Amino acid sequence: MSHGRTIVVGITGGIAAYKAVNIVRAFVLLGDSVHVVATPAALRFVGRPTLEAISRNPVHTDLYEGVAEVRHVAIGQSADLIVVAPATANTIAKLAAGLADDLLGNTILASTAPLVIAPAMHTEMWNNPATVHNVQTLRNRGVIVVGPGVGRLTGSDSGAGRMEEPDVIVAAALEALQPDTGITAARDLSGTRIVITAGGTREPLDPVRFLGNRSSGKQGVRLAEAATARGASVVLIAANLEIPAPAGIETRLVGTALELQSAVTEAAVGADVVIMAAAVADYRPAAVRGDKIKKDEAGDTLTLELVKNPDILAGLAAAREPGQLVIGFAAETQTDPDRLLALGREKLARKGCDYLVLNRVGWTEGFAAERNQVRVIDSAGVIVAEAAGTKMSVAGRILDVVVAGLG
Repeated sequence: MSHGRTIVVGITGGIAAYKAVNIVRAFVLLGDSVHVVATPAALRFVGRPTLEAISRNPVHTDLYEGVAEVRHVAIGQSADLIVVAPATANTIAKLAAGLADDLLGNTILASTAPLVIAPAMHTEMWNNPATVHNVQTLRNRGVIVVGPGVGRLTGSDSGAGRMEEPDVIVAAALEALQPDTGITAARDLSGTRIVITAGGTREPLDPVRFLGNRSSGKQGVRLAEAATARGASVVLIAANLEIPAPAGIETRLVGTALELQSAVTEAAVGADVVIMAAAVADYRPAAVRGDKIKKDEAGDTLTLELVKNPDILAGLAAAREPGQLVIGFAAETQTDPDRLLALGREKLARKGCDYLVLNRVGWTEGFAAERNQVRVIDSAGVIVAEAAGTKMSVAGRILDVVVAGLG
């Protein structure tokens, strides 16, 4: 059944263009009217007949077609959503500069609809200062940037720059259409400085081994991206991310709990909000070997002496400046919802923070997953928000609480 929505899918000239076929198909199956605007280079990678058959509409490429109907403006004006996938480095640069030398550029400039882009390029291009600056510019305008992921690229190399999978892109795009998901182009955090930690700390045992956890850093990175899109100035303290650090966002890399404590304590000075989304090790080895621990030395069993790491969240809460919000995370494996909530309230009381984001983790949920389910409780233990969905949508709901808390 049709939703009455008009979706424009922009396809640019990258090898990942073939994946855009599945994005188009997903929207069509949802009942949307899908219009493909392809650059001439895109059609070198995926054929017009395929795109027209899947979208059930003509594919538009030429800026000078349909001049009488002012097509270069009409397509953008009619769009409820624009998705550009893949978004090449060249396309991102043109969007950042506001260039409109092709039909896609004109369509985007003529539209007020949400814009979602899925970058795809080689790692060196993604990390190039020009691309980093251009992505930051687009984020600052409220453009939703999905990915890129890490994986095999064209040829034999791999790394950051792989286009996200179509289902992830479609999910983010659909959330951009729903006002209750927390994804918004509103600049309600403009002028706000936010420090966010992400990832999982690693405590070395010797030069080749460490004690760690399964946190990928996805939720913290999504928080940084969403906060930037809403106008905040963000500092991301990243511990061993398993996804690319977000381009255009100031990122400080750390490894251990002590390094994270030092970095976040320094960054928190003058910040309006501190969000501790990183999974921090509770303990570290009492001594770190300078050489590799050998099995023939340890025998059949190995005993490690661990010492407690400082409570970073409690320290930040105790030292927070007047008006500063401190938000913690509690990842628990408890399956009973009531007991899970009780654990969260106990932790919040110990930490003394303003809000606590409570979520259940396990072998297949929470850590390293694409989706999350959380409850946010305030200093009185009252549930002030609940969210379930992609980590980007969850980030949006958490930031709604931040906006309300800053009041």
